[in-house]
Amino acid sequence: MTKVFLSILITAILTENFLLSKFLGICPFLGVSKKLSTASGMSLAVIFVMLLATAVTYPINTLLVKNDMAYLQTIVFILVIAALVQLVEIVLKKYIPSLYSALGIYLPLITTNCAVLGVVILNVDNGYNFAESMVNSLGAGLGFMLAMVIFAGVRERLESCDIPKFMQGLPITLVAASLTSISFLGFTGIVDGIFG
Repeated sequence: MTKVFLSILITAILTENFLLSKFLGICPFLGVSKKLSTASGMSLAVIFVMLLATAVTYPINTLLVKNDMAYLQTIVFILVIAALVQLVEIVLKKYIPSLYSALGIYLPLITTNCAVLGVVILNVDNGYNFAESMVNSLGAGLGFMLAMVIFAGVRERLESCDIPKFMQGLPITLVAASLTSISFLGFTGIVDGIFG
């Protein structure tokens, strides 16, 4: 059982990374990754929302399937995620106003962050039980954080580089994002060799 959980966790962090292999959640990846502090804050908020969303949507989905209302799954998941994001927004505004203002428009965008919706839907599609769903959500959140922190470091380094004028701004950011994404492909063979 531990091997199954470890496999799900490592796979979600490295080889099935929502940002770098599934390309879900690109908006905050490109928008909030200019500074390490905001990237870390956004990542922690996303991890919190992913875990809570999974914990809340799993039993709701079970009830929907039992009552032949699985067609409402996506709508219910979006409503739950929106409510949880509002909760995170209220807490950050009250207790960490500096992070709240630094995240700006990207904090409410967690509601429409397809990575959060993607993780709860993939938990259902993969047939995970509650514990496996929670481990997958934690791994997805940690993978999101890893990608955000690495990319924030890359972007901070890019600011001190002499970049040709035609590559400054979005072009060099997209090139750096693609190279970061390619670097995660190397983990596929390692993870498959260990858990395959």
